Amino acid sequence: MVLEIRQSTNSFKIMSIWRVILAIIFPPLSVIDKGCGSILIVLILTVLGWVPGVIAALIILNNPKN
Repeated sequence: MVLEIRQSTNSFKIMSIWRVILAIIFPPLSVIDKGCGSILIVLILTVLGWVPGVIAALIILNNPKN
């Protein structure tokens, strides 16, 4: 059972690393499972400027509630 918990933690870390990389490359795609509102906000901010889109995506991904 302990081994299963460690494996899921490692896969979660790998997934979060890929999400951060994706947030830097194309921010709207990294928040695709967070809901339509998040995608729309990040998409608008990315169109207005790449840096605000990346910052918004990282903030949404770092939110522990979702």
